[in-house]
Amino acid sequence: MKSDLRRTKINRNHWYVVARCSEVRVNQIISASLWGVDVAIYRDSNNKVFSLEDRCPHRNVRLSHGRIVDASLECAYHGWRIDRQGRCIDVPYLQDRQKLPRCSVRTYPTREQCGFIWLFAGAPELAEHISCMEMPEWNHPNYVASVAKIDTKAHFSFLIDNLIDMYHGHLHAKYQAWSGANLMAIKETNQRVEASYQALTHMQVKSIFSPLQLLMPQLRKPRLVDLTVSYIYPHWSSSLASDFRLYCLLCPISLTHTRAYLIHFTSLESFSGLHQFPHRFRSLIKGLFFNSAKILLDRLIAQDVQMIEEEQRAYTRQPERKIVELNPALVAVQRLITAQADAPS
Repeated sequence: MKSDLRRTKINRNHWYVVARCSEVRVNQIISASLWGVDVAIYRDSNNKVFSLEDRCPHRNVRLSHGRIVDASLECAYHGWRIDRQGRCIDVPYLQDRQKLPRCSVRTYPTREQCGFIWLFAGAPELAEHISCMEMPEWNHPNYVASVAKIDTKAHFSFLIDNLIDMYHGHLHAKYQAWSGANLMAIKETNQRVEASYQALTHMQVKSIFSPLQLLMPQLRKPRLVDLTVSYIYPHWSSSLASDFRLYCLLCPISLTHTRAYLIHFTSLESFSGLHQFPHRFRSLIKGLFFNSAKILLDRLIAQDVQMIEEEQRAYTRQPERKIVELNPALVAVQRLITAQADAPS
């Protein structure tokens, strides 16, 4: 029997983003979720991040309600302490003749990379052999980053469909992001689908940094550019000519809830004189203009989320109703999602 794409599980043997590094301060605990798994993430006094199942083995309440004591988590309910290996190491009211209970919670491999906290919820022994999504622009002085969060009450496949299908530029016409997309080629492997489009866009670095064109969008002239989008399971990336690069780092919460981070990089390499400035100065500019595109990203995301959630609601009401799909890139992506869900875990 053919599996239902909109109820497809994730392949846990990949790294997923659960938070930004800045969201977890020293001696602070946050709670995050990844595909039905609740995780307590904390940063100890040595600035190292750990992730444990967000559950005290005593009464199953959340460890994230508690506090950090000597690099371990102290449960808010009864004060039981769980160390970074997930083992119970102290019960404050233990009697002299009582032994410490032999109980524990699961720990998860955790990494900090490119400003994000990554979690591996699959087989722990595989974590060292699988890479996180690379974003070389994050630390490059010639790329200015903006970060926006996506939170949609929908299965992650609806979001991936949206990201791959560049024909939906029609939805964003108000913001002149791109239009007239034409699919040119598709490359497909067991880990990746890459779709190459050509599209018209008004968004160019030089026009964005031109005060006159910024204030008067009608002065901008559209140009035909290459628009490439890639689904490198389980995340997404895109490039618009040489001016912009984007990444979407996913954290599927459940069958009907998906969170993700959208990272937009504006390239300053169109300005030849920029390369003459010292690395320190370019890094300063990179920091000053961080999140300069966030308002636009938030507006585009709001439009997308509305459509994605309508798709989910329509599916929930009538899952048997067929849809008509004309973009072969989506068919390839959906094939990849299904294959990854069926992969050995």
